[in-house]
Amino acid sequence: MKFTRQYISIALGVVSAAFGMESFLLPNSFIDGGITGISLLLDKITPPFWSLQFFLVILNIPFIILALRQIGKGFALRTLFAILALALVLTFIDFPLVTKDKLLASVFGGFFLGAGIGLAIRGGGVLDGTEVFAVYVSRNISLSVSDVIMLINVVIFLVAAMILSVESALYSILTYLIASKTIDFIINGIEEYTEVTIITASPVEVRNMITEKLGWGVTIYSGKSGYNLKELEILSTIITRLEIAKLKSEVSSIDVEAFIITQSIKDIRGGMVKKRPLH
Repeated sequence: MKFTRQYISIALGVVSAAFGMESFLLPNSFIDGGITGISLLLDKITPPFWSLQFFLVILNIPFIILALRQIGKGFALRTLFAILALALVLTFIDFPLVTKDKLLASVFGGFFLGAGIGLAIRGGGVLDGTEVFAVYVSRNISLSVSDVIMLINVVIFLVAAMILSVESALYSILTYLIASKTIDFIINGIEEYTEVTIITASPVEVRNMITEKLGWGVTIYSGKSGYNLKELEILSTIITRLEIAKLKSEVSSIDVEAFIITQSIKDIRGGMVKKRPLH
């Protein structure tokens, strides 16, 4: 069942990414970041017999091999499937031109491309080998994955400004930013995990409410007030973003002056946390 869900997610991602490219980005000479951006750029400046599909496959092959060695066989196979499927969809399916308006093309091209990449990631693969390369490089130098990706994309957009035009490069940067935010939303979803820390004068009542009424897990830390050094209990629970309002309402009904802190959590494993869809 999980195997089927993974490949359905990747297939939907492939269709979305192909639609974004053919209906918005390619007709307006916009690109994205990473290997996809390089492929789109090369498609614009090379003879017609060197197709976008060719560049997408050839340029990603080294990163598929890197993924096989650094991450695992399953991930590498799903990535290979995603990239080959994208090339085939671009070859055999003609998507209509939706708009020639540059702003709309940049925004919606980035949205559909980002949604496609995000769905592929949720399916356990990638449509762009840049992420694999960034993870590998970050392990060997003192840069984070996001730093490596940013540096790669800065170079790509500078080249795009010189080869295409400054205007196309600027719209392409907008496309990349929209795609990045869409990827983040698709991966984390509206049910992004959130850690809620609660400091209250009624810790027992709040703990019972969380565990018994709401059925969530809770962790208790021992602490001291920085104001009067009074001993206190600090409660921490991990919920989804949709459940924050409900928790705040329940806490306020017990202690209207409770101090509540929320912060986003990228990923967690184990414990009493409800699983998000597609995981």
